[in-house]
Amino acid sequence: MRSLASIFSCAVLMLIALAPPRAAALPEGPAEAAAHALTTEDVHVWLDGFLPVALLQGDVAGAVVIVVKNGATVAQVAYGYSDVAERKPMDAEHTFFRVGSVSKLFTWTAVMQLVEQGRLDLDTDVNKYLDFAIPPRDGQPITLRNIMTHTAGFEERLTGLIGEQGDRVVPLGEFLQAYIPARIFPPGTTPAYSNYATALAGYIVARVSGETFDDYLDRHLFGPLQMQDSTFRQPLPERFEAGLSKAYAVAALPSKPIEIVGPAPAGSLTTTGANMAHFMVAHLQNGRYGETQILKPETAEYMHTTALRILPRVNRMMLGFYEDNYNGHRVIAHGGDTQWFHSDLHLFIDDGVGLLLRSTAVGKDGAVQGIRSTLFHEFADRYFPGATADGSVDKQTAAEHAHMIAGGYTASRRVETSFMSLLYFFSETKVSENPDGTISVSAAVSPSGVPGKWREIALCLAGRGRKGLAVGKSSGRTRGALQLRRGVAV
Repeated sequence: MRSLASIFSCAVLMLIALAPPRAAALPEGPAEAAAHALTTEDVHVWLDGFLPVALLQGDVAGAVVIVVKNGATVAQVAYGYSDVAERKPMDAEHTFFRVGSVSKLFTWTAVMQLVEQGRLDLDTDVNKYLDFAIPPRDGQPITLRNIMTHTAGFEERLTGLIGEQGDRVVPLGEFLQAYIPARIFPPGTTPAYSNYATALAGYIVARVSGETFDDYLDRHLFGPLQMQDSTFRQPLPERFEAGLSKAYAVAALPSKPIEIVGPAPAGSLTTTGANMAHFMVAHLQNGRYGETQILKPETAEYMHTTALRILPRVNRMMLGFYEDNYNGHRVIAHGGDTQWFHSDLHLFIDDGVGLLLRSTAVGKDGAVQGIRSTLFHEFADRYFPGATADGSVDKQTAAEHAHMIAGGYTASRRVETSFMSLLYFFSETKVSENPDGTISVSAAVSPSGVPGKWREIALCLAGRGRKGLAVGKSSGRTRGALQLRRGVAV
C-alpha cells in the first residue's frame, strides 16, 4: 500500500478520489454556450427547476441559497423546512445554521487582519505566540503559513471534535493543550487538512489581540460587517438556539441534537444566509463592505492569490481558501460539514459573484454531497460558461503513465498513531490501469456505482524541471486533474 501523503505534493489525487471532480488549469477546448444573464428572476427560475426536486429525492429537509453580485444580494432563496415536525418553513433571512468549516474563513480573515497590522508574521514559529509548545518535527517548527495552507503536518485528531449542547465546552487553550496531534509530515510538504491547526490559529488571534476569540470576532468582523445574527459562541446563546434550524440525517427521521464543536475556530459559526452575504461581498470587494474595510485591498488580494506552490497547474490551497477554478474562471471556495449541517461557498473572484448553499441534512445515501456539487457546476455552466479542458497524448505514453500511477492510496488527512488508523488502512483508494491507457479510481464512481474513467490529456512541467502528466475525465468535460512527476513511485 502506498501513502497518498508521500504523493500529494505531485499527484493531487484527493481532487479526484475524495472530492467532486473539478476544473484544473489545463489546455482549453471549444467555447461553451452563451451565458445567461445573472438576474434575480433567472436565478429563481433556475433554482426552482432544480433544488426542490433534488431535496425531495435526496430526503433533505431544507436548504438556503445565496447569490451575490457586484456588492449586492441577487438571490436569497429558502426551500423546505427548518423544522419538519412543525412544518416550519426555512427562512434565508432569519433561520440560523451551523456552517461547519466555512467558519475557518473567518478565522483566516482575523489572522490576516493582525498580519497587516504587523502583530503576526506568517513565517514565524507559532510557538512565539503561544503559552505552550508545539513540538518540532525533525527540528522544524510550524508557521501560520503552514497552518493556513494545511501543511502543518498534523495527523487527524477525532477526540473532542464534536459533542452535544449540554456537554462541557472546553476552553480553547485547554482544548489545544490537551489534544496536540502527532506531526506525521514535515511542515510545508504535504497537504493534510487540520481542524486542530485552525483552532490553534484562532487561539493565536486571541492571545495576540488580548481579546477572547469570540470577542475578537464580534468586534472586528461581525460588527463591521453588520452580521449581528452571527456567533462562534458555545453553548449557543438562547436566541441563537431558539432560531436554529433543526438538523437531520434524513428528513424522514427525527431531528438531531445541537452540536458542539471542540476546535471552535475551525467550525462553530452559527449564522444566517443573509449575514453570510455580507461576508461574501467583503471578500469579493477586496475587504470592503459598504463604507467599512475589514482588510486592506492589498491584504485581501494577497490572501486570495497566494497559492501553495508545491501543487503546480492544479487547483491549490490559497491562504485559507482553496482554488476551485472552473470554465476558465478563477474561483476560490470553502466547504463546511458538521455531522448534520452542510455548506458550500464559492467566490468567482474576478467576476464579483458569490454562491452559497446551506443544507440541514446528510440526505439519503449522502445526497447532499451530490446536490452541492451539481449546484455549483450547473450555476457555473449557466452563468459563466467557458472553454473545456481537452487534449490527448500518444497511446504508449498514456499506457506507461497509467501503469505508473496504478496502486492503493491512503489519505494524507488521517489518524496514524492510534488504533483508529485501521479505519484508514481498510478504506484505501484504488487506482487501476485500463487496457486503453485510461485509469479508474475506486472512490470516483457514478451514481450506479461504476468507477469513472480518466484519460491523460496533457504533459506539463511539475516542479524542478521534471515532466508530469495531467489526467482528465474521459466523459468529455474535465472537472478534475491528477498530476505526478516522472520517477516518483506512484
